[in-house]
This record gives sequence, C-alpha cells and structure tokens, in this order.
Amino acid sequence: VIGVGDELSVIIFEAGPDGLFSTTERKSTNIPVVVQPNGYGQIPYAGSIKFAGKTLEAARQEVAQALRAKAVEPDVVVNVSKSFSRMVSVQGAVNAPQMVTLGLSPQPLTNVIAVAGGPAKPPYDTYVTLTRGRKSSTILLQAVIDEPKEDIMIQPRDKIFLTYDPQTFTALGNVYRNGKIPFETSTLTLVEAASLAGGAKAELADPRGYFVFRYEYERVYRQIVGEQRFTDLLQQGMVPDKEGRYPIVYKIDMTDPQSYLVTQSFPVRNKDVLYLARHPSTDFVKFIQIVRGPVVLAKDV
Repeated sequence: VIGVGDELSVIIFEAGPDGLFSTTERKSTNIPVVVQPNGYGQIPYAGSIKFAGKTLEAARQEVAQALRAKAVEPDVVVNVSKSFSRMVSVQGAVNAPQMVTLGLSPQPLTNVIAVAGGPAKPPYDTYVTLTRGRKSSTILLQAVIDEPKEDIMIQPRDKIFLTYDPQTFTALGNVYRNGKIPFETSTLTLVEAASLAGGAKAELADPRGYFVFRYEYERVYRQIVGEQRFTDLLQQGMVPDKEGRYPIVYKIDMTDPQSYLVTQSFPVRNKDVLYLARHPSTDFVKFIQIVRGPVVLAKDV
C-alpha cells in the first residue's frame, strides 16, 4: 500500500481536447504528488485525496471519482516514483550498508541482505539482528541459509544489522593448544574440536576425563536431567543466562569405544569450553622427576 512520504506520479487522461488536463497537443497531464504526514496529497480540481494506506488501484479509483463531474471522461493512472515508506535499513557487517527499497512482491531476509552487497564476513561467523517495532531477535546467518523457514519475509521499516562475531570454543587442560580457538567452519564436532586443540598430551591426559561446559536450552536440559532434577536445581539457585539457557557439563569417557562414535556427532557450540583432565598418575611422575634430579647430580659429582 501507499505510505507517508511516497512520491507518486498521477497521470490524468481526458477524452476532450480542451479539458482541465488535456489540450489539442496532448491528452494527459502528469501530476507529482508527495504523500504528506497526514496521509493526504493534493490533486488540482479534486482537492485533498487520502493516499496513505491504499493500494495503487484504490487510489486511482478515488482520484477518478473526484474528477468525474469536473473533467471530460477522465481516466487515471497512479504510479509510485519513490517509495520512502517501504524502506528497510541494512547496516553493520555488509559490503554496502544502505536503505533498501522493498518492491511490490515480498522479499525474504537473504534477498534484502544481498541488495546491500551481502555479508562482509562468512555467514557462519555473522549474526543478523532484525528489529521490527519494539521487538528484536538475533540469529546466526548460516542458520538462516540452512533453514529456509528462518528466511522470513521483510516488512517496511524493518531494521537489519549484521554483526561479525567469529564462533569460538575454549580449550583448557592437557591439550597442546590452550585458549580460545575459532571454528573456521559452519559446524564443528567434538572430535574436530579436539583436533584443533592439538589433541591430548598422551603422557599427562586422562582419557576418561573429557568435559564439555556449556549453556543448554531449557527443553534439552529437561530431557537430560529429568523434570524433578531440573526443579531441584532451580530451587538450589540455578539461573539461566540472558538467552534462557542453563549451565551443564557433559563428561565423555574415551576408554569406552562407543565414545568415539559419540564424539563424531556431538556438536560443539559457540562459546563452549572443552577441558581435558590430568591423569592421576601424573602427580607420581612429577614426584619421581623431582626426586631423580638431585640424585643424578650427586652421582655425577
């Protein structure tokens, strides 16, 4: 529909050569109209016409009706020159931030982003935030690509903001690469994450002590711990994060052959913490190393 601020082209045709909008040289007159904040626009001899909220056809009929008793068999065509009421703001990590004008056909989110040059960074490291009115929601752009149902239709005056935030996990404990590690891919399994962390230190790590710390969604959390345990944890003071997720720890025993199958399908999520515990025998090994040092020196002397 037509909105406030739209620039219209109202073309009025007349059958007679000497009408209000026609001459012997031309049969029509093109009248530019800007829809005012009150939704109205001025048409000569027709007066103030309300355009906002109407389709082009409804506006055409109203202008024609207003001129029927004044012009000679008038016919009207209404076109949109510039549709400022159907603008969408696309900003952030895109190649060409701009105000995008929506066409008459519905446009999905990815199409509007494409008009703005597409994401400046890989979609698996880019989050898209859509603000509509007073509501806002954020999702990973890769999830929109993978799930067509998430590629929602954009409405006029929506605001789209892309944020570059690389997916990372943190590796701690007895692995060769400690610290924050980027995914560098759209999905990552636990076995792949362990590989990115350099693998376990064979002489120190405990294969029964792989731990994954994360915040889990409530629906999944309830399925894992059970309703009664979930209620008990809430009573003990467990609280969710800002996204409604609850803290949980997964333990994996790599001495069990079945665990190798689990780790190949267990997904690592953004901000997960992977920890590999130290084997209990390492304390004894360190003690031997400490004791053996001075003994060797004494023998050398």
